[in-house]
Amino acid sequence: MQTRRANSARWRSANRFQLNALELDVTDDASIERALAEAIAQTGRIDVLINNAGYALFGLAEAATLEQAKRIIDTNFLGVVRMNRAVLPHMRRQGGGLLLHISTGAGRVGVPGLGLYSASKFALEALAEAYRYELASQGIESVIVEPGAYVTAVFDNREEAIDQSRTSTYGAANEIPKRVLAALASSKASPQEVVDSVVDLVELPAGNRPLRIPIGLPAIDGFGGLNYISEQLLKNFLDMIGVSPLVAFQAHGSSTD
Repeated sequence: MQTRRANSARWRSANRFQLNALELDVTDDASIERALAEAIAQTGRIDVLINNAGYALFGLAEAATLEQAKRIIDTNFLGVVRMNRAVLPHMRRQGGGLLLHISTGAGRVGVPGLGLYSASKFALEALAEAYRYELASQGIESVIVEPGAYVTAVFDNREEAIDQSRTSTYGAANEIPKRVLAALASSKASPQEVVDSVVDLVELPAGNRPLRIPIGLPAIDGFGGLNYISEQLLKNFLDMIGVSPLVAFQAHGSSTD
């Protein structure tokens, strides 16, 4: 599993799981290439990439400095671009593979108090959806996992918007980030639910994986419906411009709750 800026690789050896950890920085091309070369040397192939590196930035959007905005985009979004670009040539030579992107419910709705974090995940979702269709003919699947609130190291690694001189006129709205953080940190849901869902996705036969998987989104009916409508709108647009025959899966999964 990836931490904020580190990946680990897991693969099956004989009749047991063998875990080999390779530290890397998803903001550093050379670090990625070194780790990938080591993984290929040990296993000979890359079947699945789980893009899980990321962190949260809490605060009113205006209070985040440009440097903070650049840093979170560089990690949460451009880190995915770098990782996917690194593994795709290997998957293409193999004739298949799975890109699995860990997003969040905040990657589908802009959450106040988490504006820059939501923006980074919106970008991730758009990219992963484009990959879904562009890579279909090469047997490489792109899937998005959208967890709800789970208390993990992302809370320990969070940043706070630091330009508080910008917030003097916001009044009661200054409480939004604190209340959002408190609500998310109060979750009792087990992160093991996400791990189990990821394992299930990896084990599904190619062509049967849905584009988006919402997991544990709290008391919010409609995320599955939002995903379904979004996917249908895109399909209609691709039909309209005549691109659908170029991107169609043989067995195309639909988003699920």
